[in-house]
Amino acid sequence: MSSSRVAEIEVVVADGGSRKGKEDEEERRRKKQRQQQKGGAEPEPDPVVDVYSAAAYGDLERLRGFVEREGGAASLASPDGNGYHALQWAALNNYPHVALYIIEHGGDVNAQDHAQQTALHWAAVRGATAVADVLLENGARLEAGDVNGYRAVHVAAQYGQTTLLHHIVSKYGADFDALDNEGRSSLHWAAYKGNADTIRLLLFMDANQVRQDKNGCTPLHWAVIRGNLEVCTLLVHAGTKQELKLKDSGGFTPLQLAADKGHRHLTNILSNSTKASFGDKYCLGQLGKAGYAPILFSYLVILMILFLNSIVFAPDFSRITAAVGLWSWVAISLALVSQVVFYRLSRKNPGYIKANTKGLDPKEPLMAIDLSSPTWTGSWSQLCPTCKIIRPVRSKHCPTCKHCVEQFDHHCPWISNCVGKRNKWDFLVFLCMGITTTLLGAAVGFQRLWTEPIILSSSESWTHFMVTKHPGAVLFMFMDIFLLTGALILAGAQATQIARNLTTNEAANQSRYSYLRGPDGRFRNPYNQGCRRNCAYFLVNGYSNDEEAAWPTLQQTLQLS
Repeated sequence: MSSSRVAEIEVVVADGGSRKGKEDEEERRRKKQRQQQKGGAEPEPDPVVDVYSAAAYGDLERLRGFVEREGGAASLASPDGNGYHALQWAALNNYPHVALYIIEHGGDVNAQDHAQQTALHWAAVRGATAVADVLLENGARLEAGDVNGYRAVHVAAQYGQTTLLHHIVSKYGADFDALDNEGRSSLHWAAYKGNADTIRLLLFMDANQVRQDKNGCTPLHWAVIRGNLEVCTLLVHAGTKQELKLKDSGGFTPLQLAADKGHRHLTNILSNSTKASFGDKYCLGQLGKAGYAPILFSYLVILMILFLNSIVFAPDFSRITAAVGLWSWVAISLALVSQVVFYRLSRKNPGYIKANTKGLDPKEPLMAIDLSSPTWTGSWSQLCPTCKIIRPVRSKHCPTCKHCVEQFDHHCPWISNCVGKRNKWDFLVFLCMGITTTLLGAAVGFQRLWTEPIILSSSESWTHFMVTKHPGAVLFMFMDIFLLTGALILAGAQATQIARNLTTNEAANQSRYSYLRGPDGRFRNPYNQGCRRNCAYFLVNGYSNDEEAAWPTLQQTLQLS
């Protein structure tokens, strides 16, 4: 992929950025003027000098004065010295009342600047939904393209204005799959710019992921060029694997492009996804879905056999005592019960959220999004582009299970299932039973080895004697302690997170979830009710509490500090 093609995309969005820079400079001048007036210094000249600056600052009274008393009505229909219209400045800064006044007094709602952009394009830069309503209700052309073929949907995708994009698609039927002059859709632009929320919305609407632009690039190609891990993960999980094999005009697949750019994390993700599709092709998909559960089951069976043959009934050991025999049968009983719990855990619903299987009406693609639902909190990350639902805040889509899971903790390959709201209790019980069983097995095994009378030669060690004379017992102890260590680590992590009312997914991805940040920007768990209450709620109900705790505002926090 040549660097010139990347530079080309940077150039075509520079115009919008220059407009923002100009307006930001005007805002800084305005603030400086107010500060100088307060300090008694000589103020700078008034920046509102004509129709265009009045529209830019949203000063409706001054605008009326220019139009009605100073004969500036003609300026509403003509551009300023830079070729921009007053309506465009009002749209850029989201002043719907000013925009409506300009339209009512002769302003052309479809007037174009030197780049053939209309006020609707400028509204899309800042996500000015209210102005977009005014423009569209007064005859603005929704699908008007500029000199580069960019429509309002393209501009909204470029600047990550997801709310405006949703609004003009759902209310006015904008074509979100429309192409610009280079054959790029809104999804291409959102992928290149790294706007993950916009991508979620577009994928939710079934935007075309395999469409190639004039350079042969799919949205996944552009995401790989920018090295955006989150965007690539979204596209891969929501895709059909077809785009993994498509090549650009340079002959590169996304995987080859990632390797060429040196994006190692992306290379791993794309490589694993490619292998998965290869496995499905050759009927290995079911084996992959089984995970490591058959391995763990076999491991536990081998442990029980070794325990019985090499520890309890080993012919090379002395006769077992009644007390040790009793504890041995307790360990075997717990191991058998653990296998039953293990089976139930691997088969139990972890809290799957029902997917929307009805499909979306192509004429009304967003009618399935009920933004008045109590589940919706205003975060576009709640949209699942695969299940086509608004998922609860703490849920997540599992690409392995292909379901959204409520209170998603993690996908555990050892049980071939997710751990979520409905089976986290079972998972903790399974870990505790595993710890108890392996502890008893290790204690019995150690007692048998340590108390066994032996006669050592002068050059032989106790360890060497046990390895050569009782290899089955030594192998059991090694496998048992290895399993015990893993179970202790997992149980400790789960217990800690339950005490904090935090999931493994939340702990590992704190920076990705806005609800885990307080008003000061630092980490804050809104569900933490205190260790005692968190643990009590989980033990009684079998899952963590989703009710948010009452937290102080930023002002209260600053006062306390």
